[in-house]
Amino acid sequence: MIRHIVLAKFKAEVTKTEIDSLFAKLADLKSHIPGMRGFDGGVSVSPEGLEQGFRHGFSIDFDDAEARDAYLEHPEHKALGGQLVGLLEGGVAGLVVFDMVVGGSA
Repeated sequence: MIRHIVLAKFKAEVTKTEIDSLFAKLADLKSHIPGMRGFDGGVSVSPEGLEQGFRHGFSIDFDDAEARDAYLEHPEHKALGGQLVGLLEGGVAGLVVFDMVVGGSA
């Protein structure tokens, strides 16, 4: 399984409604992409305060690298990714993406 983790630093003027809407649209991709297991997203609740401005994030689990790659190439993902980048401080600089193998070796 591949866990796709995304941390986001939204511009101050971006509303909770805009973020929730974007996250809902990303979650809906599960119905279009075989092997996408689910979506979890939200705001940091860490008491440590080490987010470095990356206050929101989401993770998506995929059956395997092929399913993750299908998600990355899906036209709707590309459109939503462009929308996400437009809402971030500094564009792509307001984004961290990290993929890891879960339940196996890298």
